[in-house]
Amino acid sequence: MLNTAHRMRSSDQFGQAVRKGVRTGKSTMVVHFATTANTADEPLVGFVVSKAIGKAVTRNLVKRRLRSIVRDRIADVPNGGLLVIRALPKAATADFAQLKKDLDSNLDKILVKSRH
Repeated sequence: MLNTAHRMRSSDQFGQAVRKGVRTGKSTMVVHFATTANTADEPLVGFVVSKAIGKAVTRNLVKRRLRSIVRDRIADVPNGGLLVIRALPKAATADFAQLKKDLDSNLDKILVKSRH
């Protein structure tokens, strides 16, 4: 489970990451990343898993898998970072390994883009 200190709760933070950040995507997800002015803050992660993914059981499964994957990569996200992961319908049929591969690839691209 992802530590509660890293969970994004404010819609303003979601909006900032989605509207002002950089983004990249794969067939199972789109990842948005923005940085805040305060680099002393812990990085925050938010998930968007809509009803297009499927019923509640499927959506919760996708969220649990994504949280587990992010928990292992949270140290790579710089302090003050706002990371939003939006699952796409193909995430419902993807296995854990595919989600991990796609998220790792997206995070690598995002972190390189955000440094420039």
